[in-house]
Amino acid sequence: MKIIKSLFATTLLLILFNGCNTDVNIYSDYKDITIVYGVIDKSDDTLWVKVTKAFLGSGNALEFAQNPDSSNYPYKLDVELTGIKNGSEIQKFVFDTITVHNKQAGDSVFYYPNQLMYYAVRTAALNNQAVYHLSVKKNNGTIEAETSVIPDFPITYPVSRINFNYDKEIEWKSAPNGKRYEINLSFHYRELWPNSTDTLQKTVSWSLGVKKSVNTEGTETMSIPYTGIQFYNILNNTLQKDPNVKRWAGNVDVYIACASQDFDTYYEVNNTSGGILEEAPQFSNIKGDNALGLFASRHSVTKTVKLSVATELTLVQDYDLGFIVSK
Repeated sequence: MKIIKSLFATTLLLILFNGCNTDVNIYSDYKDITIVYGVIDKSDDTLWVKVTKAFLGSGNALEFAQNPDSSNYPYKLDVELTGIKNGSEIQKFVFDTITVHNKQAGDSVFYYPNQLMYYAVRTAALNNQAVYHLSVKKNNGTIEAETSVIPDFPITYPVSRINFNYDKEIEWKSAPNGKRYEINLSFHYRELWPNSTDTLQKTVSWSLGVKKSVNTEGTETMSIPYTGIQFYNILNNTLQKDPNVKRWAGNVDVYIACASQDFDTYYEVNNTSGGILEEAPQFSNIKGDNALGLFASRHSVTKTVKLSVATELTLVQDYDLGFIVSK
């Protein structure tokens, strides 16, 4: 209430002392602000970085966003990624520009379907022990950032089969440089409808949620629980029922996506809800004058397992979904 009263008082004073002057200039002198976004993954064969400039002007900002000239630099920037291990340069990737033509309407408020991106084809594997330095050189300065690579990490349970007749936990060992873990399960099955000769490959997926490691050193034992009945309920609520349909259960993919500490911090900061009078928090690990954004790393691992015999029998015997025993 004190803040609201203060705002009203300030507004009243402005009206009293500037009653004859209705011109208000909210725009300061032009400032070149660079926005950089990049997330590297050791499994990707191409490295991508998005580099734009901030824009401001009188009028509708949503209309400005639809114009590529508002956010693209009029010249090509020098973008490089260098791998440093034990103080020595071991790799360098020089980025070129490419226009991506498949951005869909609704993905964001910015222009589409074309997007200017900086990319580099990965000619060698990224080194797990290296720190990767990003350099963006423009006419009036250099912008830098760095991140470490997230290596493979093991999923320790399930081992070879997964049982949904009981409540269990997905278990894994944390990865060095990893902080945030998102866990998903995907159940694959085959489906044959009556009067059809085509057997369709289908998948049902669901999320188990997010877990965070205590630190980013790796080898931490981690787990997330799942409720066995949820598997049957999801299938029962998702699959179309027909007395003559035939289905055969397949494998289950355990999918864990891992992201670095900076990625997690950026995500949490930008998903924090505050009141209308609270200043929105901001996080950036981009270094340089008038530069913002995120440069981070991620990596995903997948383990494919079979359904337990008991789970498959439960599907066949207890649910009217058309599942028959696989041969």
